[in-house]
Amino acid sequence: MDTHTDLWFAASIVLISLVLSAFFAGAETAFTAASRARMHALEQGGDSRASIVNRILAIRERFIGAMLIGYNIVAIGASAFTTSVLTALFGKSGVIYATVGMSVLVIVFAEVLPKTLAISNPDKIALLIARPVAFAVALMGPPALAIEQLVRVMLKPFGVTIGEHQSILTAAEEIRGQVALLHREGGVERAERDMLGGLLDLSNLTVSEVMVHRTKMRAIDADMSSEEIVRAVLASPYTRMPLWRGTPENIIGVLHAKDLLRALDAAGGDASGLKVEALALETWFIPGTTSLRAQLKAFLSKKTHFALVVDEYGEVMGLVTLEDILEEIVGDIADEHDVTVSGVRIQGDGSVNVDGGVPIRDLNRAMDWHLPDDEATTIAGLVIHEARTIPDQGTAFNFHGFRFKVLRKAKNRITVLKIVPLSGVAQAAMPVAEDRGTA
Repeated sequence: MDTHTDLWFAASIVLISLVLSAFFAGAETAFTAASRARMHALEQGGDSRASIVNRILAIRERFIGAMLIGYNIVAIGASAFTTSVLTALFGKSGVIYATVGMSVLVIVFAEVLPKTLAISNPDKIALLIARPVAFAVALMGPPALAIEQLVRVMLKPFGVTIGEHQSILTAAEEIRGQVALLHREGGVERAERDMLGGLLDLSNLTVSEVMVHRTKMRAIDADMSSEEIVRAVLASPYTRMPLWRGTPENIIGVLHAKDLLRALDAAGGDASGLKVEALALETWFIPGTTSLRAQLKAFLSKKTHFALVVDEYGEVMGLVTLEDILEEIVGDIADEHDVTVSGVRIQGDGSVNVDGGVPIRDLNRAMDWHLPDDEATTIAGLVIHEARTIPDQGTAFNFHGFRFKVLRKAKNRITVLKIVPLSGVAQAAMPVAEDRGTA
């Protein structure tokens, strides 16, 4: 075999080796980065290639072992062959040529290039090479399995167990993080992100966090005349209203506007003879610790939309409706009869005046903020929690990247707050600051 033939043969071996090395390196990257959710959806749709990808990812350690074995066998073999050929041609200096040349070729064409292509579109490439990868894993299965067992034995003394794919995040947190990332990249709109986030939060929120507090409930005194009750119902924007007797906390039933109007029609429009209490529905009391997810299921199974919330002592805390729960998912639901008082007023200077009773979640949704709602439900409650006191009018605090100033206070209640987002530098300054100047 002459020198010219040797060079062509060596070049062919190197080329084949680079192609195989690129295949193994790119396959490892593509399969590792491929979306399990998308592959599952494609498999459900009948894509056989996605089924292969899912089967391979189910034995991830064996797959990685097979790819590494294949890559190293090809790369080491090619380097050894190239070194022997160039040494025969150039003597001892051939070792240097082989080392430099193969390093450049392997790094560029067998590592960086295929992995860059794979990571740019992992799903598409994983589907494209699914069958060749499955053949390679089957071919190198025995040595990969042996290496997998060896690795398990070596890691066991250190308390590391492979195969237990335990994430430090819950499934809901992983979904939430993925949605947030897609929103940041422009793939998911803000409204869609909020809806998905609200749906995931149903298990973490209780009815006491979304209920209408008893101080804001529209209820009817059962001792009023039937004519007064009819006028009160017609003046209300709600179709269901609690009836109370003696004290507002003593709820004796729930009056539905349709039932009242049917009875009024049957009486020929004469309200004087109506027995309103007899029309009232039985009151459904639920504990304030009930999760929104559980209450949503209860509403659907009971086929009712209204419940009164009680504390551990049986005292009425407020009321919750099906609409209140749905609003946690889709945002505020308003119709032509709703009295909309958002309590959030954006000022010309960039600050926001907020009523103290506005829920933190509603404010975050309206302003796209991220104020914590773990320790308090309303924005006034958050200020009191952080200040560890009930602040006076004119007092200001800096925390969570915002400046909160108490504009108005009624007795022990903060009624209006002024909130100003701080700059990036000021956000790091968390200590409380006092400012008793005027608004």
